[in-house]
Amino acid sequence: MKPMEAYLARAAELIDVVSRQRDAVGQAADWFARAIAAGRMVHVFGSGHSRIMVEEMWPRYGSFPGFNPIVELSLTFHNLVVGANGQRQAMFLENVPGLAARILRNFALSPADAALVISSSGCNAVPIEMAEGLRAAGMKVVAMISRAHSEASASRDSRGKKLQDFADLVLDMGAPVGDAMVRVEGLETPVAPGSTIGGCLLVNSIKAEVADRLTRQGMPPKVLTAGAVVGAARAAELFEAAYDEHAHRLARLLEGVGGRGEEKRK
Repeated sequence: MKPMEAYLARAAELIDVVSRQRDAVGQAADWFARAIAAGRMVHVFGSGHSRIMVEEMWPRYGSFPGFNPIVELSLTFHNLVVGANGQRQAMFLENVPGLAARILRNFALSPADAALVISSSGCNAVPIEMAEGLRAAGMKVVAMISRAHSEASASRDSRGKKLQDFADLVLDMGAPVGDAMVRVEGLETPVAPGSTIGGCLLVNSIKAEVADRLTRQGMPPKVLTAGAVVGAARAAELFEAAYDEHAHRLARLLEGVGGRGEEKRK
């Protein structure tokens, strides 16, 4: 089997991995739809290359407001590779204790929110502490990991905890140990990772299920849609409405930072 054929075959297997998690995806969608219907947000976090799944959830074509993408450039800015803002620094910062708490300090979290935290290994300190902090705020937390890779990997958390230890629900992206899925003859190590494929399948499955739940509740989401589908005028109208809704939801998250929201209500 040629390398491309091997990769496509393994990628096809990931569809089956996701398909077997129908009930878990439905549970995540229930929690997320409930938070969005209540006017709150679903916080989505990923460091490293897990950022890809965060941005896949929102904002892009076929997505809608209700998700708060938390992407720290210091943990995800990979294109320079070396030098200032390089990958070495990002990988170091990904395991700095306390950084997650500083990130979450920017938001007035609520038990009415929900969260999705993504990390293929589930072993780096920041995603672990992020899930811990979100769960401590009282909300339901969904973790997305590659289970085989996580179980074979050592935690970088000082307590030996992993992301799944602070989740109410765990979804499996299905990538193998080490993530890469293809062996090339004469090459010592495998190539072509799979977690992005499994992760994008999961987040879009969740997205579709959330849209269905909201629509059946009489709250159809404002979906970012191409002009080629609905016409330029309607596409522009949807984009503006969706971005405005996101701003209003985010304003509620920021209004109560440091208890100021409680003071204002008094």
